[in-house]
Amino acid sequence: QVQLVESGGGLVQAGGSLRLSCAASGSIFSINAMGWYRQAPGKQREFVGYISWTGGRTYYVDSVKGRFTISRDNAKNMVYLQMNSLKPEDTAVYYCAATSSSYYLDLGRYGYWGQGTQVTVSS
Repeated sequence: QVQLVESGGGLVQAGGSLRLSCAASGSIFSINAMGWYRQAPGKQREFVGYISWTGGRTYYVDSVKGRFTISRDNAKNMVYLQMNSLKPEDTAVYYCAATSSSYYLDLGRYGYWGQGTQVTVSS
């Protein structure tokens, strides 16, 4: 089992920055990658990006590329989502998730999820 706890959400003006944190505990050895997802009201959960747990390889959806950065600190079992140049359309609940599979882009392969943290970007 892997437990995930997000923190760092809040209210920010457009153009501002926020850093989300995700603390992982439990069976860390089973994690291959950590993903970030978001869900806006009335919309489906959307993939934001992932980072591989060992190699640190990252991938981002086009809408956040160049603005968001995912990083990790393996010693602390932490993953971060640095969000810059935020836009009102980035408003959502953000979730971190962990997968032990090799299909890092597949939401269904993420078996562990945090509780989510709200990010609100005002215009």
